[in-house]
Formats: sequence, structure tokens, C-alpha cells
Amino acid sequence: MTDAIQDFISTPPALRFAFAITAHVRPVIDLGQTARGHRRIIDIVGGRVHGPRLEGEILPGGADWQVVRPDGTIEVVARYTIRSSTGALVYVQNEGLRVATPEVIEKLARGEAMPPDSYHFRTAPRFETAEPSLKWMERATFVGKATRAPDGVAIGFHEVL
Repeated sequence: MTDAIQDFISTPPALRFAFAITAHVRPVIDLGQTARGHRRIIDIVGGRVHGPRLEGEILPGGADWQVVRPDGTIEVVARYTIRSSTGALVYVQNEGLRVATPEVIEKLARGEAMPPDSYHFRTAPRFETAEPSLKWMERATFVGKATRAPDGVAIGFHEVL
């Protein structure tokens, strides 16, 4: 491997803030222990999308399907729809991990607000749309930086450059 290649692959990519969401959710539906793990479903009932690259709303009808691992790590897979301020629809599939100490997990489960830096909550979203002006979302890689509130989730989506 040449030095130029080594330099290229070892340099971290830059990020550009694209937009944020605030999603409103219903209480956890706890299915209990399944063959895959401790399964939970959280219905998404709406929300807001705001930022320099996208404005709009989150439509009701989505959900976050979660598996709580034995070590307390939560695997999240959220699927929902955004309607942009121009009326375009965007399908979102957002997968990630929430990792916290047992004490923080317990407080979040009780509905207590915790400082966002007291746990790790990151996602890797993918977007689909038929709207030509939003096709850039299908061709980019994003990282989501998230936090959980008692009645919702806030996520900042950053495009990897």
C-alpha cells in the first residue's frame, strides 16, 4: 500500500449537517423475550423535520422496532415517512445502536430525561424518494446523532463527505 493510499484511508471523512428530526412517539409496546431477543415496538405518531437541506414533517404510521440485547445494548430499526415542505414523500429506514450504563438505561426506561452525552445513540439512515430534487439523499451516506426524550427522539442527520 502506498503512503498516499494509507493517508487517504486513515483520514476521517468530514461531516455536513443536513437536517434534524424531532419524532413524537407512543409508549413502548413490550413483546418480551423472543427468539431474537427482548423485542419492543415504539409507534411514531408524527414530528418535525428542519434544517438547511430539508424541511417538513414526519407522518404518523411509522415505528421503531427494537431488540434489547442481554448486555443492555438496544438495536433500533425505525421506518417512517417524511413529507417535505413542498409535498414530496421520503421513506426513511434508520438503523442504529443505543448503548448506556445500566443506571442510565433504568432512568430512560422510567421516562427520565438524561443528558445526551450520558449514553451513545448513533444511527445509519437510508432514504428513498421519487422526488428529483431530493435524489441527493439516495446517493449520500449519513450518520445520525440521536437523543431520547420521554415522549420522543431527536436526531441530527449529517452527510458524510
